[in-house]
Amino acid sequence: MTTKTTTKPVCYVTMTDKFMSGWGMADNKTNKLIFECDSYSQARIVADNASKRSEMKYINICSNRPYYNKDRYYAQTKTIEDYGTWYKDGAF
Repeated sequence: MTTKTTTKPVCYVTMTDKFMSGWGMADNKTNKLIFECDSYSQARIVADNASKRSEMKYINICSNRPYYNKDRYYAQTKTIEDYGTWYKDGAF
């Protein structure tokens, strides 16, 4: 069981979800995922897992919270509480 921390994320992993882009909540937009990470090593795990999924493109690790124009992108912020498996080494 994980508990939500109130500390500011150290870094973020961003990616484009090609499968979910263009329809549903992302109708006529690019679907972006932003994963909040407590450490660079945690971000590396999320990025490595994303690289093993064919629908995830343009995977980046950044130290500043990314901004995406709402007219072009549907951006979703995810945490370890939301997508715990993504934070497990070798999950995909």
